[in-house]
Amino acid sequence: MITKVVKIVNPTGLQMQAAGDFCQVANGFSSKITFLYGKNNTANAKSVLSVLGASVKMGEEIELCCEGEDEEEALNRLSELVENGFQS
Repeated sequence: MITKVVKIVNPTGLQMQAAGDFCQVANGFSSKITFLYGKNNTANAKSVLSVLGASVKMGEEIELCCEGEDEEEALNRLSELVENGFQS
């Protein structure tokens, strides 16, 4: 398992559009992908409802956690997506 802490920089945080984009990218990988937020809360990065339920706002940090055969590629792609404010 590999992890990386990233800061949410887009103004709307992980809300509807960003959450959908985030999950779409996460679902392209076979690895188990979650993220930690708040005080020891975990969300499934492949579930829009789980991501929306986290209510992560701009300026907050999440710790991406990827485990599986394509974990490095998944972590790199997702962290890049977040760090670029969900701009392709």
